[in-house]
Amino acid sequence: MEKKMNGLSLDFIIHPGETIKEFLEERNMNQEELAIRTGFTPKHVSEVVNGKKDISAAFAKSLEYVFGAPMSFWINLQGIYDREILEYKEQQEIDETEIQIAKKLKEVIKYAEELNLIGKIKNVTSQIMELRNICNVKNLNYIQLLYSNKVAFRKSQVVDTDIFVLYAWLRICELYSQTQSVENFYDEELLISNISEIKKCMFLEKDKAMLKLQSIFSKCGIIFQVVKNVKGAPVQGFIKKYDGRIILTMTTRRKFADEFWFTLFHEIGHLLNGDVGDIQFVDYQETKSQMETLADEFASDTLINDEEYQKFISGNVDENKIKRFAKTQNVEPFIVVGRLQKDNNNYRMFHDLKVKYDW
Repeated sequence: MEKKMNGLSLDFIIHPGETIKEFLEERNMNQEELAIRTGFTPKHVSEVVNGKKDISAAFAKSLEYVFGAPMSFWINLQGIYDREILEYKEQQEIDETEIQIAKKLKEVIKYAEELNLIGKIKNVTSQIMELRNICNVKNLNYIQLLYSNKVAFRKSQVVDTDIFVLYAWLRICELYSQTQSVENFYDEELLISNISEIKKCMFLEKDKAMLKLQSIFSKCGIIFQVVKNVKGAPVQGFIKKYDGRIILTMTTRRKFADEFWFTLFHEIGHLLNGDVGDIQFVDYQETKSQMETLADEFASDTLINDEEYQKFISGNVDENKIKRFAKTQNVEPFIVVGRLQKDNNNYRMFHDLKVKYDW
């Protein structure tokens, strides 16, 4: 992403007329002679040299004939000057509301820096300029308009949602996913045929499991990533269609392995159930709907056969029985424990068999 100015002063923005002065001095040429050589009036030349008029394409071509520096050189100088003047004016127009929004987004900015999506930024002006680029808006206040009109993302009714944090965080997820290369287009049939391979990944160490998942999903045309969960964006999963591929994002809020794997298959359920739609699907925490129920059912049935589970819980349950049953389902014991804890609303049951991921 292009570096923005860091509190740039007008004193440091150089008009291309200064470069013309240098060329004139090197050649011991005055402005009157330049006017004759270019065919422009002495007044026009004087105004350009003194920064009162821009270098036009016609004047740039004339300068190419006179000085030998190509037309593109002069046009580029003018373009740089115009851009810096515009950015300076934009910085001067930053109001208190944008500053307050940027303060809300400190955690998002820090995360973008950690992912090397942007460089280290210290002053709030540069932060705002970078955030405008990330969020694709001229003014951060416009995010509220996008949100209220549902133009850019599905509205959240979750209480802890901050729309500015949520929007910026989603953009970070998208930008990060684009740093990963997935050659294949999304293939739903291939994904379905790889469900058992995805399940096997839970038997690997966490880091190896994530790499293996990325490899499997990549073959299916899916960009898989686990991203940092930030306050103000209570999201457990995020799915987006992108250039014929799918971005499947999960957050680090799921610390326990059983919760992570259930959520992963829950998100796969959303994808296979057609919940993504034409643009994207944001799966918020603790939301309830028919779509969520169906995604839960897909995750439950994929991990553990319900009929066999009912037989398993019909008698006394102990650690050995859990381990034996887990083998029959091709899952780790912590998956069975997670199901038992949820069904009994007792999250201390067989806690020693739980595994916690350190993200």
